[in-house]
Amino acid sequence: MVDGIDEGQVTAWIQQRTELTAPLSFEVIEGGRSNLTYTVTDPDDRRVILRRPPLSGVIESAHDMGREHRIISALERTDVPVPACVGYEPDPAVTGAPFYVMRFVEGAVIRDVTAAERILTPATRRAASEDLVDVLVRLHDVDVDAVGLGDLSRREGYLERQLKRWSGQLEKTRTRELPALEEVHRRLVAAVPPQGPATVVHGDYRLDNVMLDPSNGRVQAVLDWELTTLGDPLADVGLLLVYWTQPDDELQVLPGAPTTLEGFARRDELIDRYARASGRDLSGIGYYVAFGYWKLACILEGVYSRYASGAYGETDGSHEAFGRIVLALGDAARDAAVEAGV
Repeated sequence: MVDGIDEGQVTAWIQQRTELTAPLSFEVIEGGRSNLTYTVTDPDDRRVILRRPPLSGVIESAHDMGREHRIISALERTDVPVPACVGYEPDPAVTGAPFYVMRFVEGAVIRDVTAAERILTPATRRAASEDLVDVLVRLHDVDVDAVGLGDLSRREGYLERQLKRWSGQLEKTRTRELPALEEVHRRLVAAVPPQGPATVVHGDYRLDNVMLDPSNGRVQAVLDWELTTLGDPLADVGLLLVYWTQPDDELQVLPGAPTTLEGFARRDELIDRYARASGRDLSGIGYYVAFGYWKLACILEGVYSRYASGAYGETDGSHEAFGRIVLALGDAARDAAVEAGV
């Protein structure tokens, strides 16, 4: 038995819609902290991917499977690489919650240095850096009305909405004084840049949220669309730069960041490539980097507070690392804001 899966009913559902045959095996894919992702495999090693909300603590707006399915289905008709959708099931009677199923995409997710050293050469690391940017440009070029996503969310005031949302989350979850985050919030609110035409904003675009072809480094599929909305595309660029650790950085947002290895582009190269390919002005990207650090700190403070309160059960104290990274991100956000003149 696999938690979150009614094997009999889900098997019947998948058999009605695909060529897979019983018995099916279900395996949770590790790595995410929110929605659950399973690899579903039949005796002939044919596979699909199933996504459903977590088993507890579900927030409707954050775990909307129908919304994720809608986004991916719409983008299938574009040149943004996404998995092909099999179908969406809104009825929780099938397996305890709504879910959707996608086709399996061959490729590799590069989460750390070990994976990058084993799977990618310096040449394919460079290719992955460049294609990651090129795919983001294509995502931001999608005509949201033409693909049926024009009413996905409000288009205007993206940064104002985000600043309000995450400061509200911080107030609900924090367990201590965080003066750096409060200061950065004041600075960001006072200096919101004007927003151009709204685009699809992925919301968590980074190297380990895509599948790569190990042979050439090209992006095979963009994953994890749960934070996607309409808004300012430069927010995606800023957050990508936050995650893109360089060898000489004191702060590693993701421990063991693969982008420190030979071959991966530098942050300024990512900025230049995006600016050239998109035609957008990135002279003010520093604001979005500061916002990215601040937003990530707000999210991780929530994780830290849930651990500290026992929401995830007893801990061995390792959750204190989340507390320390929040403080480091707050300092990085303040430094980025000051450097950007915010």
